[in-house]
Amino acid sequence: MRPPLLSTAAQYLRPPKIYHLYELQRALLEPLAHLAGVSAEALRHPSNPLSALPHVRALGASQALFHRLGKRYPKQPWGIDEVKTRGATVSVAEEVVVAEPFCKLVHFVRRSEDPEVARRLAADPKVFVCAPLSGHHATLLRDTIRTLLQDHDVYVTDWLDARDVPLAEGIFHLDDYVHTVMRFLRLLGAGSLHVVSVCQPTVPVLGAVSLLAQAGEATPRSLTLMGGPIDARKSPTEVNVLATRHPYSWFEKNMIHKVPGPYAGKGRRVYPGFLQLTAFVMMNPKTHWKASFRYWIDAHKGESGAAAREMHERFYDEYNAVLDMDAAYYLETVKLVFQEFALARGTWDVRGVRVNPTAIKDTAIFTIEGEKDDISGLGQTEAAHALCTGVSAAKRQHHVAEGAGHYGIFSGRKWREHVYPKVRDFIRANGG
Repeated sequence: MRPPLLSTAAQYLRPPKIYHLYELQRALLEPLAHLAGVSAEALRHPSNPLSALPHVRALGASQALFHRLGKRYPKQPWGIDEVKTRGATVSVAEEVVVAEPFCKLVHFVRRSEDPEVARRLAADPKVFVCAPLSGHHATLLRDTIRTLLQDHDVYVTDWLDARDVPLAEGIFHLDDYVHTVMRFLRLLGAGSLHVVSVCQPTVPVLGAVSLLAQAGEATPRSLTLMGGPIDARKSPTEVNVLATRHPYSWFEKNMIHKVPGPYAGKGRRVYPGFLQLTAFVMMNPKTHWKASFRYWIDAHKGESGAAAREMHERFYDEYNAVLDMDAAYYLETVKLVFQEFALARGTWDVRGVRVNPTAIKDTAIFTIEGEKDDISGLGQTEAAHALCTGVSAAKRQHHVAEGAGHYGIFSGRKWREHVYPKVRDFIRANGG
């Protein structure tokens, strides 16, 4: 869920066909990883009389770890089939409202056979969640969505992997992100809508709402901005430093590669997801190394370590599933958000129109930051209040989640127990 980063490894290793070499490596490694997975299951299976032997357990744990390190990680399903609300368990179904080349608008439809519960569900506030397009799939917000569904009618932007978008569909720019959000806001009825934006999209979403206000169109009842780089000059993190350490030309030369076949987007210039994942891991290598070692230990324990092992697998199945970003979008984000700070400086033009957040008057603004966020430093999201001067003080709120890192403000116990109740109450207080 981080803003676009650079991979340290890519600074020194940039073969002209790096994407092709990566795919060749994956093709060679995948059969071995599959074999390791089968071997691990056989060695650790309770019906195997040798599975109780220490050396066999150690070999099985090693095979399981190799399988995890070598396998491919596809996009994970949302997996939200039901939710508890109003004292009942209601079913949840995914419905694609709009399918565009680079994004789908997904509605999580809640249903109940109890007429009273159904009536109350229909009266819940409508919330539009803007998921990041910064390396991970929108499903990283699974916990965010599941929690919001307790009290809201939820929609989300589900961004597609650029490697799967044919070149005939054109190039995707940062301006296109802004206008995609604007189209969805109009479609959902901005005047009765509440928007929650997590991390990277805080900038384009604030831009979209500003442009609607400037055009005299309806704007959302409330806008919650969570852990995003509205003004990345404030409390710069390692991410911000990396973005300003090199000129724009360096990013274009070193970070952009062409998609190989057999992907539908063959020939498209992208910032590959595997480079972004490398950057993610290299920011906290010890953490990931310890997690892998802990996984080996839990796999060695057998049944007694099953719960911890499954938790590790669920997290890394999602964490390792990454997507490619269109080169234009990635490079423009680096330049405008992390190098020129265009929104904060008042110099950002979207399709020729200068973005002016002071035009926003009817939308309540809630900014949320994590005390220990190492991606978007303290003050970066709060900066939205200084830009949205047209919004009265009574309709503005800021919250710092104590002890929370970047992920903690939208996922996990801190999100569910401390942050979410404030988001829910803010929505209710502003027309929800």
